[in-house]
Amino acid sequence: MEHLSAYFHQLVIHFGYAGVFVVMFLGNIGMPTGTEIVMPSAGALAATGHLPSIGPVPGWIVVATVGTLGEICGGLVLYYIGWYGGLPFVHRYGKYVRFREHELDRVHAFYEKHGRAMVFWCRFIPFVRGVAALPPGISRMQKRYFISYTALGSVIFCFGLAFLGDEAGHNVDAITAYIHDFAVAIIAGVVVVIGAAAIVWRVRANRVAAPPAAQRQRPPAP
Repeated sequence: MEHLSAYFHQLVIHFGYAGVFVVMFLGNIGMPTGTEIVMPSAGALAATGHLPSIGPVPGWIVVATVGTLGEICGGLVLYYIGWYGGLPFVHRYGKYVRFREHELDRVHAFYEKHGRAMVFWCRFIPFVRGVAALPPGISRMQKRYFISYTALGSVIFCFGLAFLGDEAGHNVDAITAYIHDFAVAIIAGVVVVIGAAAIVWRVRANRVAAPPAAQRQRPPAP
């Protein structure tokens, strides 16, 4: 992972804002580009003048804007892959991952109820954020909601990290170390929450599928 992050960091150094867009785009179609590291690094490059300002707009704001656009474009690609490829994927490969076609209804129902919040909060979870656009596509979440909440989360993520990188300047290593510690805590919390939600979901599904007690105990008709 560190070697990949270093490679994508070099991509930003050599190609500037175009490199920022490519890295953030790839990071949102499932590639491990280390977006939570590259973005503050790009902010630090802006602070040193390697990524210059454009007119009156400071470099770190340009970094954050380009990064946000890259995230939205990458997320849309993965969203459409889920939208158009979700059902055929389940048809062909679902049995190998213990995912059946009828469970698509549950995924759709879950995203109908909680999808907007999930799309937003997944913007801040390392690793998860890179594939977070796929379930909304599979569940056929409305595109306007997907784009809106993806954009909102990406703006906060990109502008926040780019600003930290700009403030840190040459001390970006200290910032990235803090981000890693914070990310571990977030991931642990998310795993617990998702696990609890999965248990509750399964219990409710079993209750719905099971016939009422009175019906089970009813004697057969003569």
